[in-house]
Amino acid sequence: MKQRTFQHEASIRGKSLHTGQEVTLTLKPAPEDSGYVFRRIDLYGKPEVRPTSDLVSGLVRNTTIATGHVKLHTVEHVLSALHGMGIDNAVIEMDASEPPILDGSARPYVNLIHEAVPVTQTKKKAFFALQSPVTITEGNRTIIALPHDGLRITCTSSDDRGIHTQHLTLDIDPETYEAQIAPARTFTIYEDIEELLQKGLIQGGTLDTAIVIKGDKIISKEPLRFKDEFVRHKILDILGDITLAGIALKAHIIAVRPGHALNARLTAAIRQQWLATTQGKVATPPPSEGARPAPTTATTPPPTTGKALPPSMDVRQILNHIPHRYPFVMLDRVLQVSDDNELTAIKNITINEPYFQGHYPGNPVMPGVLQLESMAQAAGMLMLRLTTHQNKICYFMSADKVKFRKAITPGDQVRVHAKLTKTRGTKIGIAQCSCSVDGEIVSSAEIMFGVVDSNETQ
Repeated sequence: MKQRTFQHEASIRGKSLHTGQEVTLTLKPAPEDSGYVFRRIDLYGKPEVRPTSDLVSGLVRNTTIATGHVKLHTVEHVLSALHGMGIDNAVIEMDASEPPILDGSARPYVNLIHEAVPVTQTKKKAFFALQSPVTITEGNRTIIALPHDGLRITCTSSDDRGIHTQHLTLDIDPETYEAQIAPARTFTIYEDIEELLQKGLIQGGTLDTAIVIKGDKIISKEPLRFKDEFVRHKILDILGDITLAGIALKAHIIAVRPGHALNARLTAAIRQQWLATTQGKVATPPPSEGARPAPTTATTPPPTTGKALPPSMDVRQILNHIPHRYPFVMLDRVLQVSDDNELTAIKNITINEPYFQGHYPGNPVMPGVLQLESMAQAAGMLMLRLTTHQNKICYFMSADKVKFRKAITPGDQVRVHAKLTKTRGTKIGIAQCSCSVDGEIVSSAEIMFGVVDSNETQ
C-alpha cells in the first residue's frame, strides 16, 4: 500500500466549538513521510506543529495539543477524517486555534478530502503492528489494544445512568469510515451544558453542531443519523486520537465508555511501544484528565515531564517556544536537546546585525550582554520543559561567574550550550552556559532565571 496526499488544496470555513472563533481550515498536499502538519497562519512566522501524544496539553471534552506558545484545540475530528480516509501526508492550515466544528461530525471533512482529490504517492505506507497488549483503566472506563492484522475497533458507549448504552464493532477502511463513522455527530448531556459554559467551553455550540441528550429524549435540529450514533462518534474520536501515536496502527482496540483522556493514555502507550521497538526511544505519556504535575524540589535537573522539545529545531520552531521576536531572537537553530536537560544551539553572526551600527563603527563586535541573552534564551527553553502549564515566560534574574575571553565578530558561528544544574520547583532554574566559536569557548556564565505567568506581565 502506497502513501497518499492531495492533488490540490481545499478550504472550509465555520465556527469552532469551544472558542467560538470563526476559522478557515485548508487542507494542502504534503511530501512523503511528512505525516500531518498543523500550520497556524494567524501567528507570526506561521508556526507548524506535528501532532503527537507528547504534545497533549488538554483533554476536557476535546483533545488539545500545544508546543511553546502555539495551541491547537479539538483536533480529533479533522485528524479522524484524514486517518479514516487513508490520507498519510497533509498540511492542515488554520487562521485560528481550533478547527471549525461544522455539523459536529467528520462528514464535512470527508467531503473536503474528496474536494482536495486524494492521490497516491511513490513510497510505501509504514504500519506498526502492535507487539503486545496494552490496557488502560480509569474507574469504570477501560480501553485495550490487542495485536491484530488490521485495524478493528470494538466500542461500548454508555452514560452514568446506563441510558443509551450502545455497542459496535467495525473493521476500519476508507469506505467503512465514510459511510459508517464520519456522519456520526458529537453529543453531550443536557445537565453538563451549564458547567461546560462556566469552564469557557462550547462557546460555539448549537443544536446544529451537536446532539443533546435530556433524560431519554434526543434534542437536535436533525434526527439521529444512526440508531447507535453515539457509539459511532466514540469510534470517530478514537480514530482521531490514536493518530497522535505518529504511525499507522494495526491493532484491535476494545473500549468501554472511552473519552479523550483514556484515548490519550492508550495512544501514548502505543507510541511508547512503537518507539521502543523501532527506535529505542521512550515517549512521555500525557496526564490523565484533570491531572496536575507534581511539584519538583530536586536540586539537580528532574526528568522532563512538561513541554516536549523536538530533538532539533529550525528558527520557526524556536519561535514557537520563546516569546522573543526581531531584533531580539538570539538563536537561529537548535542542534540537539538531550534527556539530561542540555541544549546546544547556534547563532550565525552577520554584518547585518542591527547592533553593529554602533558597537563599534569600523570594528564590529557582538556585545557581551547579547551573548548572555543568547545563553539565557537557550536555558529558558530548557526550563519551560519542566512545566505542563502554558503561557509561561522565563525572566533573567542574575548572572554569576561571567567571563568574556574573545571577541565575536561578523562571520562567526556561535555555538550556544546550556545545561540545567539546579531547579527550585518549576519556578526558578540555574544553568551553566557557554558560547563557543570554532570549538573555543569565548564566553561563559552561570545564569539564574525565573518562570512566571505571561499574564502577570501585562
